[in-house]
Amino acid sequence: MKQIWLRRLLVSIVACCLSLSTWMIAPAAQAYDNPELLPKIQTPIIDLAEILTDTQEQLIASEIQQFESETGWKLRVLTQFDRTPGRAVKGYWGLDDKSVLLVADQRGGNILNFNVGRDLYALLSRTFWVELQTRYGNQYFVRDNGEDQSIIQSLDAVKSCLVQGGCRVVPGLPREQWILTLITSALGGVICGIAAIPRKPGQIVAWQWALIFSPLWGILFIAFGIGPVVSRTSDWVPLVRNIAAFLIGVLAAYLTPAFNQPSTSES
Repeated sequence: MKQIWLRRLLVSIVACCLSLSTWMIAPAAQAYDNPELLPKIQTPIIDLAEILTDTQEQLIASEIQQFESETGWKLRVLTQFDRTPGRAVKGYWGLDDKSVLLVADQRGGNILNFNVGRDLYALLSRTFWVELQTRYGNQYFVRDNGEDQSIIQSLDAVKSCLVQGGCRVVPGLPREQWILTLITSALGGVICGIAAIPRKPGQIVAWQWALIFSPLWGILFIAFGIGPVVSRTSDWVPLVRNIAAFLIGVLAAYLTPAFNQPSTSES
């Protein structure tokens, strides 16, 4: 009897907790659909977090409207902090398969989020949107450039890619990413140089070993060193620097044994 009584008590407590949690959550759910926060006049930008200046907002709005009239793609911007219209923006803007909604929320680690229409994935893949978010919405970019530039530059990237018929990656090569490609290029050169060190008397270059290790240094140099550069920018300077880093790595690794050989002296 005691066990039955305890079981009934536990069931009652759980039921009360569920009832209280439902009662407490219900009002918060209304925050996901607040049409009263929407402006009466139709505008492509709703800046509730006040990230943009009036001049910036007017300029971006006019550019978005002109871009939509020329291409048919619909770009919209919503900034929010403690207030959000939530799902009401879908009906307000008439978001469809050709729409991109940029949401800037200062409360998260990354301030950018994108709601992308289905038709855009044929031109801009899901990896494009992930890279766009991580490049322009991360805390370091926002700290160095500001939240307004996070919105402006991400919109510019989307517009330029849609105009040219799609992009596999986000245009532009950030300095941090270029440094990474430079390091991988040099590392690929070192591996290639070590593999090419002669191992037989009279041998100048160990081509066989260099070819055996070519998948490793080739991936580092071509896939990780050259590929990200040529796919993101037409500037030849970072490309030349990466090639130079590869060649320097090859020579440094190849010539190291010659410098380490002990010198012989005549008696």
